[in-house]
Amino acid sequence: MNPNLTALQPYPFDQLNRLLDSVEPAKKPFISLALGEPKHQPPGFILEALNDRDLLTRGLATYPPTRGLPELRSAISQFIHRRFDPADADPEHHVLPVNGTREALFAVAQALASPSERPLTLLPNPFYQIYEGAALLAGTQPRYMPCLVENDFKPDIKNISDDIWQQVGLVYLCNPGNPHGALLSIDELQQWIGKVLEHDAILIVDECYSEIFRDEANPPAGLLEAAALMGNTSFKHCLTFNSLSKRSNLPGLRSGYVAGDADLLRQFLLYRTYHGSAMPVHSQIISSLAWSDEQHVIDNRAVYVKKTNDFIARLKPVWPIEPPKASFYLWPETPINDLDFTRALMRQCNIKTLPGQYLSRVADGINPGENRVRLALVADEAACQQAADRIVENFHALS
Repeated sequence: MNPNLTALQPYPFDQLNRLLDSVEPAKKPFISLALGEPKHQPPGFILEALNDRDLLTRGLATYPPTRGLPELRSAISQFIHRRFDPADADPEHHVLPVNGTREALFAVAQALASPSERPLTLLPNPFYQIYEGAALLAGTQPRYMPCLVENDFKPDIKNISDDIWQQVGLVYLCNPGNPHGALLSIDELQQWIGKVLEHDAILIVDECYSEIFRDEANPPAGLLEAAALMGNTSFKHCLTFNSLSKRSNLPGLRSGYVAGDADLLRQFLLYRTYHGSAMPVHSQIISSLAWSDEQHVIDNRAVYVKKTNDFIARLKPVWPIEPPKASFYLWPETPINDLDFTRALMRQCNIKTLPGQYLSRVADGINPGENRVRLALVADEAACQQAADRIVENFHALS
């Protein structure tokens, strides 16, 4: 057995289920604000493609190429150039399709970490727990970077000394951030790029929420965009990850990409060839359609903005919450301990949410998620409105 398995923490939703196991929920229809699983309708043209018998026959009758079909790599490359101009990702060398970001964010550490030479992996705190599991099972030691309100929920690069950098092999960032929706600017991304170039580390940026944002005139910056603007047009030491799960409401398709440094991607492709993680051909063809269309993404964003604004407005009299700059999460402070608040919310409202401390680790005596909750506004508009109204009606009993 891999001895590093014993270092893994329970997954947040396993902890949540145990926390709520003895709670008698209110006798109201159940609403989940816990899991960040999009519930909006998938694009109609994707559903039509899935009904294409010839496409499915082609896909099911052949082994898929791990490197990806040329048409999919081309569609991803065009999306990157369109969305993160002036980044120009060559589909032959800078793009690799993957089975959603979760699988690839984990696997990349197994392929590219050098634990004997560079034993540390930098992680934001709070974080998506796959980063931590990837670091541990690759044989490295996570080093947590607190994302606190006083720093706009962003990791502070100035707090990492050169002595620490000498031990760092991998850096995980999430932009837009999960669970708070904070955005790294071009300048901030370039600071991280400069540091990994200086210290020969690898910068891994999870951009799976990049297409869920509030201001159409100011989309979140991207890693490859920042690299290209500083002259790093080969994206050296940079890898970005994105998927169709949030962008196109296709979490079940398990389709995404990793893009960036051609040398790193060549090594990752070798690993994936042995790993056996190729995306089915019909999924690749459907994915190319989704990456090539923007209107459904624009429409999807509008629904999230409207839903988020309404939810916050309904809660304002009892629980003022700042809207996120991006993503579909809210990250408010709780009036009482986050574990107690989560239990009370189930008991009084039959609403499930995720305690902030389950998304964080204690570092330097602080758990940055304590006394916060993550609210995922992924349900339909009526359910979100109902959840907000229940919270307002019962807030005195939740605090």
